[in-house]
Amino acid sequence: MASIHFDLVSQWRIEAPVERVWAALTDPDAWPRWWPYVLGVQTLREGGADGVGSVRRIDWATRLPYRLLIEVEAVESVRLQRLRARSRGQLDGEGLWLLRADGGGTDVTYVWRVRVVKRWMRWLSPLLAPLFRWNHGVVMRAGEDGLR
Repeated sequence: MASIHFDLVSQWRIEAPVERVWAALTDPDAWPRWWPYVLGVQTLREGGADGVGSVRRIDWATRLPYRLLIEVEAVESVRLQRLRARSRGQLDGEGLWLLRADGGGTDVTYVWRVRVVKRWMRWLSPLLAPLFRWNHGVVMRAGEDGLR
């Protein structure tokens, strides 16, 4: 069966300095405290001082009746500007966080190009793609609200 890709883009506006937003996003072990759909984070490998090379297993709930377990490896970090990571597991792909200071606030863009791995998701993607996109949007909005 052909690979099914999704390109998902989320934009957040956080009324906090970019340093605070950066600190929150670069501390995924703390995500369960403010991101309701993050059920748990387990560090599998520590990275360098900038986090690059770290690998974490993240257990995600969703608005739909399924959970996702994904291993995320940090592959790039440009302080206060950009974070890039690769994911593998039940979803494979690459995510990119882009931060831009704007006055006292921060504009955040998250771009995730993901390939569906689970067999049932691959089979149903042609039919359920709008629902999968909606689900991703709900999870991301909850993250934005929690971070605010």
